Amino acid sequence: MKKVTRIFRLVLAFGLLSTLTGCLHWLHAYQTYLQMDEFDRYFAVTSKDDFTVHFKEPRLLSQDFVSLAKLHASSEERIGDGKKWRYWFRKIDKDGKPINPEISFYLDLAFNKEDKITDWTFSNLFLQIAPPEFLEASFRSLGGAEINEEKQQLKAKADQMEKIAAKLPKKAVVVKQLGEPLEVENEDKQEIYKYHFRLDAREIEEGYEDRALSEVRLTFDKATSELVKMSGRFAGLKISINYRNFQDEDEKKVAGM
Repeated sequence: MKKVTRIFRLVLAFGLLSTLTGCLHWLHAYQTYLQMDEFDRYFAVTSKDDFTVHFKEPRLLSQDFVSLAKLHASSEERIGDGKKWRYWFRKIDKDGKPINPEISFYLDLAFNKEDKITDWTFSNLFLQIAPPEFLEASFRSLGGAEINEEKQQLKAKADQMEKIAAKLPKKAVVVKQLGEPLEVENEDKQEIYKYHFRLDAREIEEGYEDRALSEVRLTFDKATSELVKMSGRFAGLKISINYRNFQDEDEKKVAGM
């Protein structure tokens, strides 16, 4: 059955790719998506002060990432036979000015001598809104994700997500790291904190200037003060994680007490 599903996905991919121009970057992205089905075979994860996904048999090229994101990195440096790109995101106020003292995080991409992505690193501050255990689980869940052709997105099914027994960060801890939000939306059982970060990009393709702005939305449960959902767009990549979907039943019961 798994082999049949894989073949079906390949047929779907070629159908999607045939409607696109400059489709090689989509092919490489789809090849990477297929690898997610066997996560431990094709990927490894390390987490200490930061969080890194290692690509064992990389497919994506640096130009693929630029073609998908329409943005160039903040900085680029040579490392041995390869290179490293860094994307800096700096918190801004309601007038679009950088916060002083600065609050920022970064995403790093490392490439080998063949110009293929080998490592994707998230800095420590990013882990305040995406805890390592949940970030890893969200990557693993992409293997069974549905492809939305129109929106060009992957959406994992909640019932297929890996369950983990990890604590969610409290609002006080998150706010201590990120500072006060730009805006707060109050709902019946939760509140949504909005933050704006701006990517310090060296170059942005014309017509995609809005992608340099990252609106991060953090949803907190009013009863427990826990961070239960994070969503935002980072270098053109949309990320949305509902942490409750990854919690095991025991943790959910404790949270609901």
